Amino acid sequence: MRLRPQPISDERASALVVALTLYRGIMHALSPALLRRRARIGKEDASRLSERNGLATRPRPDGPLIWIHGASVGESLAVLPLVAVLLEKPDRHVLVTTGTVTSAQLMAERLPPRALHQYVPVDSVNSVRRFLSYWRPDLALFVESELWPNLILETRRMGVPLALVNARLSAKSFAGWGYAPRLARRILSCFDACLAQDEDIAKRLTALGASHVRVTGSLKADAPPLPVDEYALAGFRAGLGARPVFLAASTHAGEEEIVLDVATMLRDEGARTLTVIVPRHPGRGAEIAALAASRGFSVARRANHELLTGQTEVYVADTLGELGLFYRAAQFAFVGGSLVPHGGQNPLEPAGLGVAVIVGPHTENFDGIVRALLNAQSIGRVTSKEELFSLVQELTRFPERALELGTRVKIAAGRLGGALAATVELSETMLACHART
Repeated sequence: MRLRPQPISDERASALVVALTLYRGIMHALSPALLRRRARIGKEDASRLSERNGLATRPRPDGPLIWIHGASVGESLAVLPLVAVLLEKPDRHVLVTTGTVTSAQLMAERLPPRALHQYVPVDSVNSVRRFLSYWRPDLALFVESELWPNLILETRRMGVPLALVNARLSAKSFAGWGYAPRLARRILSCFDACLAQDEDIAKRLTALGASHVRVTGSLKADAPPLPVDEYALAGFRAGLGARPVFLAASTHAGEEEIVLDVATMLRDEGARTLTVIVPRHPGRGAEIAALAASRGFSVARRANHELLTGQTEVYVADTLGELGLFYRAAQFAFVGGSLVPHGGQNPLEPAGLGVAVIVGPHTENFDGIVRALLNAQSIGRVTSKEELFSLVQELTRFPERALELGTRVKIAAGRLGGALAATVELSETMLACHART
């Protein structure tokens, strides 16, 4: 049966065209005040706010320029191997844009020579046009599901070759776009090609009007292992001793309470397990530490440089860029954003390091990947704190079982690669065609 978005009346479709015009007016009028407010609360970099208005803070380099846009940390990290391969030709540069302060910090640390970072302009026509007129990219690659209407429509209007790569579109998002099929078609038809992470996503994109869609897998499957400071890892392991680790990685609000419930159940059973919580947003560390202390746990916070000792029961790892350390210190990990309706965080990061994966019911962001990994493990999906406790208890009691699952899931993760080569091939083809026109 062919996949179709939910139909709507012509009257509603016409209203949505009007809504796009209203959207443009609202963004033009309100974006300056919105940016100032976000800067006041730390969600924007005040020193680089002009970039969000489309004003560059770095000179455009001479020669071909490839523009890659990824919304936040996960997307920007996924494209680093792509950036490296594209820069193997010495005459070109890569511009990476993101929209979050955290991603900008990571890009400053990890982008190679001839790659530069700017904040993406807000989605107002004037800001986008200033950005495009200055940078004049020869190719634009949008990563995953970042579909800002003005950014995409204006890029197409300027004749820049445009591809959606590493594309994902959840069933929920597909249903939402089904209420605006003409708008979806108008936006998606701007892309010359779309590389989808799995077959389900490809079908959804095609149903909404995307053309030249093919399945290539996820760039994250081709990403190198998360980095680690070996000295810091040795120090953590020294403080850990022989205790097993219950790692809850990339957690969101509402999940830490469940993790701490499981930690309480483990303690009541007499287990000496260390619970490590790595919040998706490190700024929540104090809040999580206070919550754990209120439950009677002995807590240490990494951001405060508090030592891990034999008496520490809950360790809050509220720093940036150290998740690779904690995955290497654990045999299994609960991957957050999945016990609450967020859609899940990247399970390939632990899987690639041979760490068994546990997820909740909400994994729409990585459905195909999660299915492949959990099929390899045969277990790993939990829907309640009781189920999470049962699985954590099993894997801490029988570490050889966790080791077996980790081996299986690492092999499964390795089989999901290939997106990097496909994306490079598409990029080179589009650049060559653009150069001939």
